[in-house]
Amino acid sequence: MDIEKALPRRAAAELVGTAALVTVIIGSGLQATGLSQDAGVRLLANALASAIGLGLLLVLFSPVSGAHLNPVITLFTWWSRRRDRTGFSGREAGVYITAQLTGAVAGALLAEAMFGRPPGVWSTQVRSAGHVLLGETVATAGLVLLVYGLDRTGRARLAPVAVASYIAAAIWFTSSGSFANPAATVGRSLTDSLTGIAPGSLPGFIGAQLLGGLLGTVLATVLYGPPTTRPIPSGLVLGNGSRGRIFSRRA
Repeated sequence: MDIEKALPRRAAAELVGTAALVTVIIGSGLQATGLSQDAGVRLLANALASAIGLGLLLVLFSPVSGAHLNPVITLFTWWSRRRDRTGFSGREAGVYITAQLTGAVAGALLAEAMFGRPPGVWSTQVRSAGHVLLGETVATAGLVLLVYGLDRTGRARLAPVAVASYIAAAIWFTSSGSFANPAATVGRSLTDSLTGIAPGSLPGFIGAQLLGGLLGTVLATVLYGPPTTRPIPSGLVLGNGSRGRIFSRRA
């Protein structure tokens, strides 16, 4: 298969997948708010729906694009293969991130419209406190460490269950609610609801996510060693659907 010719299809998978993810996150939050006045019940419902939706989307889109659905994962993928001539190029990373951001905005507007709310209303949910940004840094670092560790230990096929489970847990154990995804964060600024984030909080929140991604990469490298760039067949989450996994185990 010609990799460049496959790029539009992979970008479409990232756009649709990210749109679906944000729709699930915001839509489940709106549904939970309408059905319960208990904050704990609302959070539990939103966490379960978001985790299940993410796991299903990873299964569905991994064979096509690798199911990054997250600019942090895309940047990590590019960085890990930047010295490999057959690797994930900067151009591909740019296309993926553009598709993810577009999909996130579309997903937010769709979720709002489905619940009869005027789409495109900015959130008023301020998330800028220092402890919240620390929580988001931890959440994103843990996500990158998990994805890297699964791949480096030859268990990438467990990613849909493992990543979904991690996100469900991190929503509860981090002070930020574990967005851990810059594209989804941008999309969630377009809903004034349980899952929203005020536009003014975006720079700090996304900065925390990028810092978390960097810290997760450093920690994973310390624990599992630097990535190798010999591609091998099949893979999930980090791998490009048409080229296989990003990393391989050392011979």
